[in-house]
Amino acid sequence: RVLFGGAMLGEVLGVERRRRWSEDEKLEILSEVGVRGASMTQVAQRHEITRSQIYGWRRELKEKGLWSPDRGAVFLPVDFGSCREPASASTPARSVPIELRLSNGRCLRFDSGIDEEALTRLIRAVETA
Repeated sequence: RVLFGGAMLGEVLGVERRRRWSEDEKLEILSEVGVRGASMTQVAQRHEITRSQIYGWRRELKEKGLWSPDRGAVFLPVDFGSCREPASASTPARSVPIELRLSNGRCLRFDSGIDEEALTRLIRAVETA
């Protein structure tokens, strides 16, 4: 900074640019959040944008019907009955722990005795968080 006639002049460090992002680029950046545990902050820093910009894109693309929390999610039928031993009147069915890795990098651990509807609600809640 240089003083000139008692006034301080600023220095120009670089050219400010306004970047334009296509909807496909926005979707690609949005889909990086949660992959291998990447946080919103980490994704924003990687692309030199702000977190609020990502939140804004998500809101904008949801309104246009281009973004869904379930985007890219694949649900497969699971038969928990095959994991259990046959139940008899005297011994209750033995439950086993199950670990499920989701596409966003998160991991769910639950008991094989979990209700199918409860599991579906749990997966959707974790995918949208």
